Amino acid sequence: MSVQLIQQAISYMEEHIHEDISYVDVAKSVHMSGYNFHRTFSFIAGMTANEYLRSRRLALAAQELQETDLSVTDAAYKYGYESPESFSKAFSRFHGSTPKQAKQKGVKLHLFSPLVIKITLEGGNIMDYRMEHRERQQFIAVVRAFPNEIINDDNDHSIPDFWTECDDKNLLDRIKSLRPEGKRDLYGLCSPTKMNETHFHYGIGILRDKDTDVSKLDALLADGYTLWETEPADYAVFKCFGSDGDCLGETWSKFFKEFSPQTGYTQTEDTDYEIYFECGEKDLFCELWVPVRKNA
Repeated sequence: MSVQLIQQAISYMEEHIHEDISYVDVAKSVHMSGYNFHRTFSFIAGMTANEYLRSRRLALAAQELQETDLSVTDAAYKYGYESPESFSKAFSRFHGSTPKQAKQKGVKLHLFSPLVIKITLEGGNIMDYRMEHRERQQFIAVVRAFPNEIINDDNDHSIPDFWTECDDKNLLDRIKSLRPEGKRDLYGLCSPTKMNETHFHYGIGILRDKDTDVSKLDALLADGYTLWETEPADYAVFKCFGSDGDCLGETWSKFFKEFSPQTGYTQTEDTDYEIYFECGEKDLFCELWVPVRKNA
């Protein structure tokens, strides 16, 4: 997603600020899936598109309440709230004062200006990467659907909890045993999503190739495991060093803020994945494989 597309998305939100739109509608306006738009926008802007819409609406509502004779009830419905009560609660959390108080002169209110996205290059930071091409690949995985909103939510632990659950139930050992020792790498697979989808699929699995014992595959599929297939793609590959998933989030942030603007590569609507090596180098948390294409 280019900087121009992000600014286009912001312009769309500003033009439709009084309408019943969400990040899904904004994603459609720039021809992206909801998942990829949600993730890209939040990494670059530091907030989700829904958070941006909410903050802008509450800031504009405060200005209008103070400067005009608009009633609190009319403001609630104009700025997309189902009732004056829900509007008042959201307004108070954002501004620290009630909509009724906002009509009085001297009350402190929060201004939230429209975003203008600018990429500023500072210093000469090194970001190691390599480019790889993979033909069609197949994985045997445990797969679950998650709402797009959890992406980049620091308070959400759905995917780490999914890993823990799969490990506790020995779901991963069953597929790791299909691989020879030393090649039992685990893949964290993130699905490509379609325009109208509000959920993405995340899978934990192993590569199915010539080294994989498929004699038990039918039994695994009957027990709820999934065959996950990817299309041929070019990938930008990054090593994530650290003790936990924070290094993965930092790498994604650098991908959108540094790698993509400087190289002209953008993420495609294909499966991205992490590889957690059975025998990895010291302090390597995982490798991140991002499907990319070069901008024309």
